[in-house]
Amino acid sequence: MATQPRVADRLRFDDYELDVRAGELRKNGVRLRLRGQPLQVLEILLERAGDVVTREELQGRIWSADTFVDFDHSLHNAIARIREVLGDSAESPHYIETLPRRGYRYIGPVEDFPRLRLIPETAEAINEPVAPANAQKRKRGLVLILGSLFALVMLGVTMWHYMQVRGATRPAIRSLAVLPLENLSGDPSEEFFADGMTDQLITDLAKVGSLRVISRTSVMQYKGARKRLPEIAGELNVDAIVEGSVVRSGQRVRVTAQLIQASADRHLWAETYDRDLGDVLKLQGEVADAIAEQVRAKLTPQQQAQFQQAHAVNPAAYDAYLKGHLYYTTEFTKPDSLRKAQHYFEDAIQKDPNFALAYAGLAGTYVFSAYAGTLPADQAYRSSKAALSKALELDDSIGEAYDILGELSWHFDWDWEAAERELNRAIALAPSYSCAHEDRAGFLAFMGRKAEALAEIKQIDQLDYGFSAAHTETGVYYTLQDFPRLIEASKRGLLLDPNDGWHHFTLGVGYEGTGRFEEAISEYRRAIALSGDSESIVAMAHASAAAGKKSEAETILRDLEHKLEQTSTSPYTMATIYAGLGEKDKAFEFLEKAYSEKSFEILSLRSDLLLDSLRPDPRFQNLVHRIGLVN
Repeated sequence: MATQPRVADRLRFDDYELDVRAGELRKNGVRLRLRGQPLQVLEILLERAGDVVTREELQGRIWSADTFVDFDHSLHNAIARIREVLGDSAESPHYIETLPRRGYRYIGPVEDFPRLRLIPETAEAINEPVAPANAQKRKRGLVLILGSLFALVMLGVTMWHYMQVRGATRPAIRSLAVLPLENLSGDPSEEFFADGMTDQLITDLAKVGSLRVISRTSVMQYKGARKRLPEIAGELNVDAIVEGSVVRSGQRVRVTAQLIQASADRHLWAETYDRDLGDVLKLQGEVADAIAEQVRAKLTPQQQAQFQQAHAVNPAAYDAYLKGHLYYTTEFTKPDSLRKAQHYFEDAIQKDPNFALAYAGLAGTYVFSAYAGTLPADQAYRSSKAALSKALELDDSIGEAYDILGELSWHFDWDWEAAERELNRAIALAPSYSCAHEDRAGFLAFMGRKAEALAEIKQIDQLDYGFSAAHTETGVYYTLQDFPRLIEASKRGLLLDPNDGWHHFTLGVGYEGTGRFEEAISEYRRAIALSGDSESIVAMAHASAAAGKKSEAETILRDLEHKLEQTSTSPYTMATIYAGLGEKDKAFEFLEKAYSEKSFEILSLRSDLLLDSLRPDPRFQNLVHRIGLVN
């Protein structure tokens, strides 16, 4: 019997590689954002490289029977997305050629692609002559077999059609994205309100355990975009899209929301909600509850109660909260933005002392202000603890509050058991809350639990495609000292923002960790030019010394030492300088100071290349043990 063509696990063309099993397209080792239907179309075209693949064949393999009305648009968008990612064009194609009214053909090079492979025994059987005495028996047997197969196929087609009809009525939806709600008030100053409502709806839906809900940072790129919904759904790899609008007039707010099945671009549900502004939290819960019902998500009794029994909120307090939340979630690395967020959260609390979410947001600003060095750690800890206590007293179901508690237990208390418990609690309350997944990934890497940390990274990759997830990914690989993955993730981060100093730094670390010292020095220089931070300067000196330029490295470190002596530089940074200069006693003196101050930075000493020269020293092992880690 004949065999089918077997597709290679990895298909290569020019600088690209399609990993068929993983469903990933890479360029020079960097994973590209091509998902869903466009990726499936590319795989089929590569399978049939050089051949015309008709539109009917593509429809039969990818688009289900009930989507034929929108098939032309969906296929057009898929091809357009492939060309966009590959840098190809319809007018002068290098990879994908259009054959009008027929289909498409892949015309580029393909490596490692076996067109047809036969099992040796099968090939011999095909060439083996059939004895005349047995020919008639074999023919009758073949007719019977084919007849049985035909009957089975017809039964299968009937059942498939039945399931498609049922599926058309009750589509299976396991993932969705909430697109930015449109501000229809006619007042541009109301954009913050529409964006805030979008964010809060995502937050509510993130609590539904049976749904995968895409993060805010991933969907905000589509604000004002004119792409078709199936194309957006394909890029975000979701089954459904929620879109809608917000109008606020006086003390009333009207929200219109609709749920669209992505593959068919078909409306499944639409509703308009008109409420008093004081009931806006209840309105959001009603919308989330209705969407969960439409996608047949499984809600716990507690989740149903949360959606249906939200508290009233002072409208002015809600405005202040939304403004603070936008600053806090989008610019949490900037001290000025954190101060603005803190001001708005405090204003919200003053206007409505029973507004639990405002207390949780305020607690977060204290923590990140401490990370930024603009607020003393002990003051940040006390203030954050007090705010969280009040938030959970008012509402103990806020996942964000437990996430911040996890941060406090990890970076301030050094209580690893409590940190894991609180982070797990945050995710249990909001399974699609990407920030909690990011924090847990970093914590697991910090604890040396590599397999669990990498599994968490895969989870994040299904929720968030933005800068926050990119920083988390590189942070995890940095902590694990997984230098090949660190190089790949850093390059991917630089595709999002070529001027991101952090990713130039981590790319330098990846190069240095794999022995590519000159490339490391180049990346450290770029990081210094962008951020001017001391860590990158010390790292450049460290790489220079490793490359044999010891005198140059010493000059860099001595200059930095003299410069920082006049400032209140962290003791941990001074320790890395003296480690690079070979002055171990001084290095340990400053490490002990960092330990006594419970510096955030000292928690990275196990993974920091800058301290490699100190690792064999018993004092280093003792310090690791006292922190509570296993070296």
